[in-house]
Amino acid sequence: MPGLTAGRPGVRARAARLAAGHRWAAGPTLVSTLASGTAAATTLVIARGAGAAAFGHFTLVLSIALIVTVGMLTSLNYVMFQELPRSAPADRPALVTTALLCTLVLGTGVLAAGAAAAPLIGPALGVDARTLVFALALALSMTLNQLAESFLRGLKRFRRVAWLKLAVAAGYLASAGYCLLVLGVRDAETYLVALIVTNLVFAAIAVAGLQVRPRAWSPALARSLYRHGGYVTVIAAFTGVLFGVDVLFLNHWAGRADVGVYSLYNGFPKRLLGVVFTDGIGLVLLPMLATAAKPRVMRRIARLVPAVAAGTAVFSFAASTVFFLLMGGEYPYSLGLMALSAAGIGAHTVFNLYSVALSMDGVPGARLLIACLAAGTPVALACQAACIAWGGLTGGLAGFALTNVLLVAIVATATARAYRTPTAHPATRPGGPEPGAPRGPVRGESTRARARSAQNEHGA
Repeated sequence: MPGLTAGRPGVRARAARLAAGHRWAAGPTLVSTLASGTAAATTLVIARGAGAAAFGHFTLVLSIALIVTVGMLTSLNYVMFQELPRSAPADRPALVTTALLCTLVLGTGVLAAGAAAAPLIGPALGVDARTLVFALALALSMTLNQLAESFLRGLKRFRRVAWLKLAVAAGYLASAGYCLLVLGVRDAETYLVALIVTNLVFAAIAVAGLQVRPRAWSPALARSLYRHGGYVTVIAAFTGVLFGVDVLFLNHWAGRADVGVYSLYNGFPKRLLGVVFTDGIGLVLLPMLATAAKPRVMRRIARLVPAVAAGTAVFSFAASTVFFLLMGGEYPYSLGLMALSAAGIGAHTVFNLYSVALSMDGVPGARLLIACLAAGTPVALACQAACIAWGGLTGGLAGFALTNVLLVAIVATATARAYRTPTAHPATRPGGPEPGAPRGPVRGESTRARARSAQNEHGA
């Protein structure tokens, strides 16, 4: 993204050196992108073969699972990305063991409690108890999958995780194709079970080569891990609800066939965006954001907003149009709906860019983003509900676009004010900690070390 590297002497040279230093990542990135593309292709295969109603059921379960995963995972994968690389090799078994056992206990507890209360919770969400139980089981498998992947990435085993992702994605595609083409199965639950099994297989193979020692589990370390991931969990909870509850609204006011069509117009472009951004430009962009001066970054993002939104919208429109032509009559193609979807995806990309930039500014940026999400969520949810109740599928796409436009307006205004002084220190910016206030984790200090310190203080 040239706008982030222009206008300052030496920045382009540093960016070139950064890219040269990350050439080792080209192979794993390509394989990981191929794995994500294979997973996205499997979704399209299921959508076309199972039909709009079954795919709507699949999407509904997945949407609930994505929200529940936030509570089960509590951002421990994010913590592992940070802590494992900077921890001493002797401390890593304790980190892995504590994170894994805590997640297993919490996730299994949420699954058991949710399954027991499904007859009461399900109707409140507009789904039956069986659908909710499937969503909880899928959430647990996704939680373990993401945590296991974070272990491998945190230990810098990039080639292994990339090839494992590709192998598992290919297996899921093969099993889905066999069920559709040979057995003629059109029931969504079959593909949900296959997805759950796929996630668990990935997690089991990934963890098998790690040093998991039950005796290494540490209560103090567990408290430190959860405290570290607190801000990210709050952000994930807000975004999980904001970009997941629209499917529940649509299921309530329209029907599962419309949910399936909506997923193709809205869900697939978001998935495609994730593949391009996360596995593509994010590899170089994120390290650059971590070291760049944040006020300057925010000003350049503000200048890039029109180009990013328009470019992503055009890309989404073109790519989705191609895939729609392959889907068949159950997924009616409309230029107007596709344009509305593309506009929403463009605004969503801008919001994601602001969100990533703020997250890379540590605690002050996270606090500012949480404040923006807290301010925008009630209005955004009311907008989505009103739009979907009024217009069904069209209203859902309009509500998604308006939600992102609203969030971009709030975040852009807040960042312009908080980062208006190029030399402002995070501690003096609005939303940052006051002088003398408790600080977040010290840069370079591992969670294991903080846990030891906490134990010493408690013992004293």
